[in-house]
Amino acid sequence: MYQYDSYDQAMVDARVEEFRDQARRRMEGRLSEDQFKPLRLMNGLYLQLHAYMLRVAIPYGTLNA
Repeated sequence: MYQYDSYDQAMVDARVEEFRDQARRRMEGRLSEDQFKPLRLMNGLYLQLHAYMLRVAIPYGTLNA
């Protein structure tokens, strides 16, 4: 099984922080829904009929809990 190294972890951490900041700006009203839409779609957050659905991408298809 593939083992994450420090490069992998840094990449994942950076992506998480980037999306966290984008979501924070949307919730604070600094981004409109039209501005946020391409950002959320790139990150796997889809708007269903009444709620959001999150598609989770796992690098290398491995997960360690």
